[in-house]
Amino acid sequence: MEREVEVPPGTVMARSGSGSLLSHRNIKLDSFLKRNTERSVYDRIRAYEPCVVISETVNKVYMHVVLSDERVYLAEYPPRTLTAAVSFRRVRDIELVNDLPDFLRGKHRELCQHIRITYVTEKPALKSRDWLRRDRREGLPHVAPSSRRTSLCPTTTHTLEGYPEHSERVTEEVHMLKPTRSASCPNPETLGLLRVPHPPSTAPSIYSPTSPLSPADQRLKSAPDQVPWRISSVLSRLLRRDCVDSREEREAELHLYAVSQTSRLYLHLQSSWNSYIIRATLLLDPLYRRRCSALSPEKRLPAISWERTAHLFGQLSSELLQDGICVESLYLLLQELRTAAHRNVALRRVFWRSSEVCVFLVQTLEESMQLSGVDTADQLLLSTLIVQTLCVMFRETEVEPARLNLLSAKKGALASRLLLALICDSEIQTQNRGSLIDCELQTLLAEYLDAACSLLFEMLLLGHEASRCFSADNFLSVGWILRVLQPHPHLASFIGYQAQQVVLVSSDPQESVLSPVQSVLLFQRCRLLLACLQNSSQLTEQLRAHFREEFRYFVKLSCAEEKLPAHYPISQPTLRLVEQILTLILHR
Repeated sequence: MEREVEVPPGTVMARSGSGSLLSHRNIKLDSFLKRNTERSVYDRIRAYEPCVVISETVNKVYMHVVLSDERVYLAEYPPRTLTAAVSFRRVRDIELVNDLPDFLRGKHRELCQHIRITYVTEKPALKSRDWLRRDRREGLPHVAPSSRRTSLCPTTTHTLEGYPEHSERVTEEVHMLKPTRSASCPNPETLGLLRVPHPPSTAPSIYSPTSPLSPADQRLKSAPDQVPWRISSVLSRLLRRDCVDSREEREAELHLYAVSQTSRLYLHLQSSWNSYIIRATLLLDPLYRRRCSALSPEKRLPAISWERTAHLFGQLSSELLQDGICVESLYLLLQELRTAAHRNVALRRVFWRSSEVCVFLVQTLEESMQLSGVDTADQLLLSTLIVQTLCVMFRETEVEPARLNLLSAKKGALASRLLLALICDSEIQTQNRGSLIDCELQTLLAEYLDAACSLLFEMLLLGHEASRCFSADNFLSVGWILRVLQPHPHLASFIGYQAQQVVLVSSDPQESVLSPVQSVLLFQRCRLLLACLQNSSQLTEQLRAHFREEFRYFVKLSCAEEKLPAHYPISQPTLRLVEQILTLILHR
């Protein structure tokens, strides 16, 4: 007989990184997170909600689900410890399940949202030889606990395929908790070890034998006089490689039952996962990594306070908004703004809270692309930079209330202006076709169309979130976005160009594999085409009329799979999108 779960009274909670809440604030949980996590981790927490949790180690336990940019964490109700449940690096799918859980009753059973997260975990091989699991208390020097654990700074390692990767060593470990006694958690061992609250007897089974940041490793890294750092680093990498080879991957599931009709946890999970796979794929590109070099541990500067960030942004915006600014100065200032936004999430939030710069960028884009017409290289370069800057501002700011407030103000006036300014003809009509100037303009236009697709993708993500919201004020849905774009004279040309690029990339098996940037762009184009096919009958008919045969004979999943390297986090989601597009274009 299934036991019923009693759900204590609670509210749906979602917080922005700056500490403000989108709805009611759980003061106890927020205080616990602020007290027991590093600021860099706390600032990147997107949301938290109470849920009934079922996993391999937890069975029908009411817990807090805490969502960050990289992981899903679990905390007891009320909070005492924080446990990393799953890293987005290992997630394969996040979906809603249409069922009525029999362990809930009353209104909770009817209003429950069942979210299933499918991820890849490691199953220990049938070997007894694993000398990383020996008694961690033997043969190691005792070191007094520091105020912060040494694992707090992620390092850049290399995967088995040889590609650099921002370290996920702490994926399955509570890497941000202080190893000191806490009033809410008096047992210091629970702060340093990975534990799941229920049932205690199963906790040892989830210790990873390959976990490189065990308590023993912490003490080892804290004692440079015992083992030289370089030798221990090389040794630990060799040990990890040996242990990974002796393990096999398998799929596991994490089930979250949100017991509120207005829960937005599923939206936050999807948004965080999309953001993660895009960021993790782009970080495989050396140029993008250099642009975001502030994320590198060896080059990391001390964290800038919120006040200092706002002050610096104010100085930059005053220069941007000054009267009579020339195009060259504007371009240089926008480059500075884009680079700073790449490296500082707080600056992106300040951008949305200070609406003047966003309005100025939309107005400048209108003047460059719509009112004057595209006829010079300078106009295309400036427009591309504006769109790229706005793209960066959209990333990882989903829970920033000011963003939605600004774009939805006056019935979406600013969002409408941005959408209409974004679309342009995919071909430039010049008097000297085939000339050097014409070829240069076409190349610059292609760069602009790539950037425009990325920004429209970000707008559609905003629309997907609004489509699932229960508030009547959130009208910025995908359908609304496509209705705004429908009258644009160049919409068919713009969408047709994006479809043609998907065909070209997915059809030529002789071409080399896609770069990380090209793979992300393919993912974004596929999401754009899928949104058109699912939400606009007119665009669907146009795509079928002009591209049915191309997709039927040239777009092959096997070819796309060859182009997308398996170690790219975005590869499998992209292949699923290609399959969905083929189904909608060919079989309906």
